[in-house]
Amino acid sequence: LNSAYPNPFNPTTTISYDLPKSSFVTISVYDITGKLVENLINENKEAGSYSIKWNASNISSGIYLYRLVTNDFVSTKKLVLLK
Repeated sequence: LNSAYPNPFNPTTTISYDLPKSSFVTISVYDITGKLVENLINENKEAGSYSIKWNASNISSGIYLYRLVTNDFVSTKKLVLLK
């Protein structure tokens, strides 16, 4: 899981990640209290490099966490939405 760009952002940011092998991938965004805001990806992916844009135009300013979960790896990073 790579750092989102831009960060801080308004209203869209790009989240990129690399998979060394095929895996079921989930990328979710949570607010700072741990409440799920949005699921961005929830599917099988082949090995490779990927990116996804998150449009947070309907979300309040604040700190958010984005989390990548695969079959054998979990990573969480921070995002800041400034409106």
